[in-house]
Amino acid sequence: MPQTPVVPKRNLKRSLRAFFIVGPIVVFLGLSLLAINFLQALSALFVPISRRAVWAFNRFAANTWWGWCVVLGKRAWNIRYEITGDELPRNENALIVVNHQSMTDVPCLLAFARLYGRVGDLKWFVKEIIRRVPGIGWGMVFLDCVFVRRNWTRDRKVVERVFSRLNKHRTPFWLILFAEGTRMSRSKLERSRAFEEQNGKPLMDHVLSPRIAGFVASVQGLAGSVQAVYDITIGYPDGVPTMWQYLAGYFRTGHLHVRRIPISELPTSDEELAASLGQIFQAKDRALDRFYKTGRF
Repeated sequence: MPQTPVVPKRNLKRSLRAFFIVGPIVVFLGLSLLAINFLQALSALFVPISRRAVWAFNRFAANTWWGWCVVLGKRAWNIRYEITGDELPRNENALIVVNHQSMTDVPCLLAFARLYGRVGDLKWFVKEIIRRVPGIGWGMVFLDCVFVRRNWTRDRKVVERVFSRLNKHRTPFWLILFAEGTRMSRSKLERSRAFEEQNGKPLMDHVLSPRIAGFVASVQGLAGSVQAVYDITIGYPDGVPTMWQYLAGYFRTGHLHVRRIPISELPTSDEELAASLGQIFQAKDRALDRFYKTGRF
């Protein structure tokens, strides 16, 4: 079953402290991000002169702002991350497949990428509506993130266009895919298990049945540019926090377990890739079951 959420104790003193710490941080990050958006928009004027210079600036902008998010979170609340599993090369392109329990998965991934010096290279599969959000959404447009509507007939063209740019310009990237398509909840898990039972698939308790289209398109469309799949499983030992609880200091520890799968070890056909993704999520489910019973991956 989904891990229980964090249940914070009511404490006026703690709430006031959180407000006075978080308020200035949020204002600083919000205003600085809008300023970066303005500079990103100006950088687009230089595409005809040097696309590589524009890419380098946007990489610097992402590395700087997301880096601030990680550093401020650690300094404000002493947040720490425990990372286990495979050691990763620092300079390879990768498709990152990760479970999705909360929006706090995002700062966990930012901290992980910063550890390897790759936070500026992050690309994300995100909902189309995010494109319209000032700050985060506008910035992602300049980073060649993949905006999808969960309509594969339409999304296929968007995905192919972004992948074509990444391949053509040999852009360094870590492409993050939340293959479940949505955040975990008890009701979604029940629907997912009903689907698995109807289709004769193993029933999973801690992850949803993954959507295959984005994974198959990524492995096939980025062939030659991506060297590995990073199977990352995130666990929260003290309960799954909301984003507000993360900001307010109720989240202190995140665990990330990493498994590197070379692209050369994956099949190439649609059906076999879909089966491989299913196996990855079955392994995630077993890992999370072990984690929530023992506190370790």
